[in-house]
Amino acid sequence: MVFIDTHIAVWLYNNSTERLSSAGKTALDTNDIFISPVCALELEYLHEIGKIKKRPGDVISLLSELIDLKMDDISMAELIESAIREKWTRDPFDRMIVAHARKRNAILISADRIIKKHYKKTLI
Repeated sequence: MVFIDTHIAVWLYNNSTERLSSAGKTALDTNDIFISPVCALELEYLHEIGKIKKRPGDVISLLSELIDLKMDDISMAELIESAIREKWTRDPFDRMIVAHARKRNAILISADRIIKKHYKKTLI
C-alpha cells in the first residue's frame, strides 16, 4: 500500500514523474496506490486560489483510470485522533495526510522534505 500526497497527485495528473526518485517510481509501479480524502479537499483549495486549473474530481477521476488510484476510507474521528499527534507542522493538510499514511503503516510518496524528516516511510 502506497499513499501519495496532494503534490504528487498533481505531478501524476500532469505526467510530471521525472522528479520522482527511482524508489518512488518503483513503489508506484509495484503497489496499490491510495490517496487520503484530505487530498481532495486540498486540491479544491488549490483550485480555488488558482494554483491548479482542474477540480479535485477531475484529477482523482483521471488518476483512478490511469493508475488505479483509490481513495482510502477512514473515519474523521480516527483521522483527527491520529493527526493530533503530528505536532511537527501547523499545516492541517500535511498533518492529516501523514497521520492517515501512518495509521495504515503505508509508504507515503511526497515531494516535501519536511514530511520525509518526520515520517520515515516517505519516498520522494
